[in-house]
Amino acid sequence: MASNPPAPEAPFDPFGGAGAAGSTGEWNPTEGTLRAESRSGGRHRVVKQRSNFARSSTVLGVGVIAAVGAGGLATAQDRPPVAISLPDLPDLNLPDAHDLPGVGELLPDEAPEPVSAERTNPNPLTAAAYTTVADQNTTVAGAESAATGTAGPTAGAADAGEALRARILQQAEQQQTSADAAEREAAERAAAERAAADARAAAEKAAAEAEAKAKAEAEAKARAEAEAKAEAERIAAEKAEAERLAKLAASYSMPLSSYTLTSTYMQSGNMWSSGYHTGLDFAAPTGTPLKAVHGGTITSAGWSGSYGYRIVLQLADGTEVWYCHLSSMTVAAGQTVGTGETIGRVGATGNVTGPHLHLEVHTPGGDGIDPAQWLRSKGLSL
Repeated sequence: MASNPPAPEAPFDPFGGAGAAGSTGEWNPTEGTLRAESRSGGRHRVVKQRSNFARSSTVLGVGVIAAVGAGGLATAQDRPPVAISLPDLPDLNLPDAHDLPGVGELLPDEAPEPVSAERTNPNPLTAAAYTTVADQNTTVAGAESAATGTAGPTAGAADAGEALRARILQQAEQQQTSADAAEREAAERAAAERAAADARAAAEKAAAEAEAKAKAEAEAKARAEAEAKAEAERIAAEKAEAERLAKLAASYSMPLSSYTLTSTYMQSGNMWSSGYHTGLDFAAPTGTPLKAVHGGTITSAGWSGSYGYRIVLQLADGTEVWYCHLSSMTVAAGQTVGTGETIGRVGATGNVTGPHLHLEVHTPGGDGIDPAQWLRSKGLSL
C-alpha cells in the first residue's frame, strides 16, 4: 500500500484540540462544511431512511445546528485555510454528503468550488469533503449573521441566549401572575365567605334582638293590661261595694239621729257584772225617739231586769237588735215594723248612770257581736 506522509504545514485535527499545531479553536461541522460536490450534476438527493441511524437523522441535524449556533461559526470564519493530508486508504466507498441522513437536506444543490491545488491528497473525494467543510463555514456564518440581524455569530448566539432568557423570564412571570391571581382569587373568596358569615351572624343577632325586644314589649303590654285590668276591677269592686252600701244605707237606718258614743263593745270595767261591756252606748236626752234599724218583727217588748225596758227587733236573716234602758215603748211583741220607724224613746231604766240607749246585736245563733262593726257593714256611718 502506498503511503502519503502528512503535509508539514499542520496536522489534521478535525476538532481543533490543544495538541494540534496551528489550531485556533474547535472544529464544528456546519451546513457549509458538510457540502460536497454533487455526483448527480447538482441535483439534490435524499437517501431513504431505513435504519436506526436514519431515524435519528433529525436529532443529528438539530445537534449540528445547535453546535453552529453556539459559536462554531465564529471559529470557522476566522480560521485560515488548512492544508489536509491523508494516508492512502483503500476504497472505503464513502457515501456522498447529500446522502448522509439529516445532512443532505442542509446542503445546497449547486456544485462546490474545485479543490485548490495546494490541498493535495491521494484521495480526491475525502480531501474535497474536508475542504468543502472548511470553505463553507464562512458562507453559513454570513447567512447566520444576516438571518439574526447581528454583526456576527457571537452576537447571534448572545441574542439566542437572551431570547431564551427572556422566554424563561416570561414563563416565570406568567406562572407568578397565575399564582398571584389564584392567591388573590382565594383571598377574595375567603373574604366573601367571611363577609357572608358576618352578614349571617349580624342578621341572626338582629333577629334575636328584635325577637327579644318584641317579647319584652309583649310582656310589658301584658303587664300593663293586667295592671289596668286589676285597677279596673278594683275600681269596679269599690263602685259595686259603694252601690251595695248605698242600697243598704237606704234600707238600714241609725237608731238615733243625734247622740254621743260613751261606751264601746267589750270595754272592761267594774260597772258591768260580766266585767266588760256587751254593747254600744249612745248618750242622748231622755225621750229622744228610737228608730228601727231595719224592717223586721218585734219579738219582745217589756221589762228585762238590769236592761230596764227592752225591745228586741228580729230581722229577716235571724239577727236580733236589742234596744235597752228605754223610757217608753211604742210597739208590742209580734208587731212588724219598717226601717226608720219609731219604736220607743231614750230613758234611764235598769242599771244605768244616766239616760242613754244601750244597743246590742246578736247573730241568729245567739252570739253577741260588735254593734259598731255591724252598723258599718250595713253602710252606716257612726
